Amino acid sequence: MNAFFPLRNGQLHVESVPLSDIAAHFGTPCYIYSRAALEDALAQFQKELAGVDSLVCYALKANSNLAVLNVFARHGAGFDIVSSGELKRALAAGADPKKIVFSGVGKTAAEMAFALSTGILCFNVESAPELERLNGVAAGLDKKAPISLRVNPNVDAKTHPYISTGLKENKFGVAYEDALSIYQHAARLPNLEIIGIDCHIGSQLLDPAPFAEALDKLLQLIDQLTSNGISLHHIDLGGGLGIRYKDEAAPSVKSYLQPLLKKLTGRGLKILLEPGRRLVGNAGVLLTRVEYLKPGAVKNFAVVDAAMNDLARPALYDAWHDIVPVMPRNSKACQWDIVGPICESGDFLGHHRSLAIATGDLLAIMSAGAYGMAMSSNYNTRPRAAEVMVDGSHSHLVRRRETVEELYALESLLP
Repeated sequence: MNAFFPLRNGQLHVESVPLSDIAAHFGTPCYIYSRAALEDALAQFQKELAGVDSLVCYALKANSNLAVLNVFARHGAGFDIVSSGELKRALAAGADPKKIVFSGVGKTAAEMAFALSTGILCFNVESAPELERLNGVAAGLDKKAPISLRVNPNVDAKTHPYISTGLKENKFGVAYEDALSIYQHAARLPNLEIIGIDCHIGSQLLDPAPFAEALDKLLQLIDQLTSNGISLHHIDLGGGLGIRYKDEAAPSVKSYLQPLLKKLTGRGLKILLEPGRRLVGNAGVLLTRVEYLKPGAVKNFAVVDAAMNDLARPALYDAWHDIVPVMPRNSKACQWDIVGPICESGDFLGHHRSLAIATGDLLAIMSAGAYGMAMSSNYNTRPRAAEVMVDGSHSHLVRRRETVEELYALESLLP
C-alpha cells in the first residue's frame, strides 16, 4: 500500500474512494488507477529536470490506456512508442507528435511512413538494415527522417533476464563496437538526419550504477562522433528505473538522475528519458473477488475471478505482487495460494500468502499499473477486465469490460 491507496475506516481506498464501491459499480476483475499517483510520479522526474533542456517520454508499453496517456500529455510529457498502434493511441490521447520517439527492432515500412507523416520527434533506429529501409521510405515521401541510434553498451543491468536489454546477447540496439561506423554510414544517407543517440539497458533496475556505466560509454562514443564531424542534438537515456513490489529498495528519482545530470553538464545536449513502470506501476491495482476457498493437505487454494490472462507477470516472471484484503478481517490468517480459474497450472497470482479471507471477499493485487492490462489476453475466452480511473472522490470508467460476443465478432463459420 502507498499514500494513494490508504486504509481508512477498516477498508482499502484509492484516493478517497472505497474499493468496495468500485467493485459494486463496475464489477471484478477490474484495474483501478489513481490519477494523483500518476501525476506525482511524473512530477518527480520533472522536478529533478527543472531548468534542464529535457523531455520525459512515457514508455507507452507499460500501460496504454487513453486516460493514462492523456493525464501525462496534459502535463507536458512525451511518449516512447514501439508500433504504429501505439502511435495512434498516443495521438488519440492528445499527444504532441513532436514529443514522440519511435523505438523497436521491427518497424515496418508502413509504420515508418505513418510516423513520418505525423511528424514525430525521432526514430530510435536499432539496426543497420533499418537505416536503409527508413532512408528509402523517407525518400519516397520526399522527407528527411530524424534519427538516433539505439546503442547497446553491453552493460549488465542486474535484472530478470527477460527484461534485460543492454547485453550483447539481447536483440535490441546496435553493438557498441559497430556504432561509429553505422553512424558514419547514416550520415551518408540523403534522407536521414542524425539528431541523437539512444540507450536502454533493461527494466526494473534497482541499482543506479549500471545507468552511470552505460552513460560513460555513450559519452566516449559521442566524443568519437564529434571528432568525426557528427554532432548530436539530444541524448536519450531510456528508462528502466524500478519500483517497490515487495521489499525492494527502489532508488529515488533524484538518486538516479543527479549523477547522470552531473556527467552531462556542459555537453549542450537535450536529455530524453523513457520511464514506463516507474510512472504507472504503483499507481494501479487489480481488484478481484474470492470465488472459492479450497483447503488441501499440501496447499490451500483461494480461487479468485482474476487470472493469468488479466495479470501475466506472476506466471511469466514469477513476479511478486502484494495481495491485500480490501476489508481486512480479525480472524486467524492461513497460507493461501491465490489462483485463477484458467486451465493452466501456471495460473497463479501469488504463492504462500498469509491471509485471513472468506469466500466473497475482495482482494487488491497491488503495484499492477504496469504491464498488467497492457499484457492481458482473452485466453479461455475471458473478456478483459474493466479499467477505472479515480480522481479524488470521483471514479471514471476509462475502459468498459469486454463482452464474450465481442471476442468472436471478427470470426466466421465456414460456408
